[in-house]
Amino acid sequence: MHVLAAVMGGAAAAICCVAMAACLYVHKRKKKTRNGELSNVERLLEYRSPATGGGGGRSFSLAEIKAATENFREALVVGVGRQGKVFRGVVDGGTAVAIKLANPSPGRSAREFRAEIETLSNLRHRHLVPLLGFCSDREETILVYRHMPRGTLREHLHGKSGKPAMPWWRRLDACMGAARGLHCLHAGGVVHGDVRTTTILVDENWVAKLSDFGLSNSKHATMESDVYSFGVVLFEALMAWRPALLPGDQAVGLAGHALACHRNGTLPDAVDAAIKGQVAPECLEKFAGMAAECLAHQGTERPAMGDVLWNLELSMQLQLINPKRT
Repeated sequence: MHVLAAVMGGAAAAICCVAMAACLYVHKRKKKTRNGELSNVERLLEYRSPATGGGGGRSFSLAEIKAATENFREALVVGVGRQGKVFRGVVDGGTAVAIKLANPSPGRSAREFRAEIETLSNLRHRHLVPLLGFCSDREETILVYRHMPRGTLREHLHGKSGKPAMPWWRRLDACMGAARGLHCLHAGGVVHGDVRTTTILVDENWVAKLSDFGLSNSKHATMESDVYSFGVVLFEALMAWRPALLPGDQAVGLAGHALACHRNGTLPDAVDAAIKGQVAPECLEKFAGMAAECLAHQGTERPAMGDVLWNLELSMQLQLINPKRT
């Protein structure tokens, strides 16, 4: 009896210790989250699934949209997408927004399209540009997004609009952020359909966020084609390739050029001159290998976004252990 009591007492103590350790871990994790101190591995786990939480597409009136854009004043145009102009505006007395046109894809009614917009507006993730709502008072649907003040990733790769070229570590961090956002979409069954360095935006804290998700007019867009497009993004981040250098389709031209460099061993020479001395060789090997896998000819041979994200995290670790290049 004494032995049994001792065993039961030891088991109870062990359970108590585990419970206390779990409580301590949760407390420390919440504190680290508040202070922004999560490690790369912890961030990976943090972003494995879409964040839950409220939301829902708000229906803006056309009068609100006109007031926000000063009646679509040309001086407020901040970009031109595939579906029309994008205007900078302010709603609700101070919320900065990006307002863009989005026409329904062929075969989808306006009602179906609005239902899809409402579904997309419920997606909440640190690496997705918040879709605040829409206006359908005209023939086209007008989408209202949270404004991203630093613009597109492409601008920072090529030093456009007076912006200096991004250092390598920040490019790598932006790629990881975009991968987290795309992984979130795929986990929720959503195909982006238009992954490019111009649909990856950067907020005031240099956090990369995917925009225009789920709105592609292409009937052939799949998760596999998203992965291919993301591979092009990775090589563009590495090479800052200028479309003018090669004729024809820009994405196809970059993909072919990058794969050829990867195959024949000349990729280190093709790295963007602005960052050539910053990329650790081990990081380059892992990063480029992952990008090449994304560009596999057959969709079934391409990795899932979870695997892409994991390898990008490893690439960052390989970069960080080389202090001379970070």
